[in-house]
Amino acid sequence: MLYNVIMTVRSGSKVTDELAEAPALKKVPKKRQKKEGYHTWLERKPVKLTIYATIAILIGGIVQIVPTLLVDSNIPTITSVKPYTPLELEGRDLYIREGCVSCHSQMIRPFRSEVERYGEYSKAGEYVYDHPFLWGSKRTGPDLFRIGGKYPDSWHFNHMYDPQSTSPGSIMPAYQWLIRDKHDRSHIEDKMKAMVALGVPYTEEDIANAQKHMAEQSQKIVANLYEDPDITSSFEQEKADLGGDYIPLKEREIVSLIAYLQRLGTDIKLINTEDSLSIKK
Repeated sequence: MLYNVIMTVRSGSKVTDELAEAPALKKVPKKRQKKEGYHTWLERKPVKLTIYATIAILIGGIVQIVPTLLVDSNIPTITSVKPYTPLELEGRDLYIREGCVSCHSQMIRPFRSEVERYGEYSKAGEYVYDHPFLWGSKRTGPDLFRIGGKYPDSWHFNHMYDPQSTSPGSIMPAYQWLIRDKHDRSHIEDKMKAMVALGVPYTEEDIANAQKHMAEQSQKIVANLYEDPDITSSFEQEKADLGGDYIPLKEREIVSLIAYLQRLGTDIKLINTEDSLSIKK
């Protein structure tokens, strides 16, 4: 191959460069020429064309988008879907803080394979109180939209402490600080007011009693966790060792996160996969 290249170069002859010039452009007057269309004239004015195109796009966007934001009937609603409780709202913030959405989606598509694995496919109306949406864009781990009620509270506790103990082969890291750290829930009233501004129908009474409701729900989760003898003995020993520095389990971050996870997808659930997909045999 190299020989052929050399012989080809030797047998060739030098070609002298030839000067080439484009014909001079005709001078176009600023005003429109006779019989020249308005669009043709505007194409010669890049600045004006850009400004006019931007204005047209903005007007079209406003006409299409604004009405959909102002008409309540455009927002799909499901009667059984309710706003998150204060504790679930706090748990959702932990879910966001820890980046769970990076590995887990919350969007079950209406495909047979997904419905059989994860449960009833997601409905638009189920996300009406989610600010922001946590649909996710990849599944390093499974979809969690129907995880609520699938496992007991103790399973989630152990899964956060040691994921491989509940899911052998899992590549999920441990989140043991959620079990150790106290959860600051002092700003829940402000968070609920922010949700109200976004359209979530919390009442003044809901906001005023937020701390009380969180305490009640936390206590129920702790009672469920203490049904596991290993968890009970572990915290009783920790309480004896730390004394006054002991943080009650109901005040820890793990309880808030469990509350949120156990809520996911429980507003509507269809047990019969065949019916949910409207499959006729």
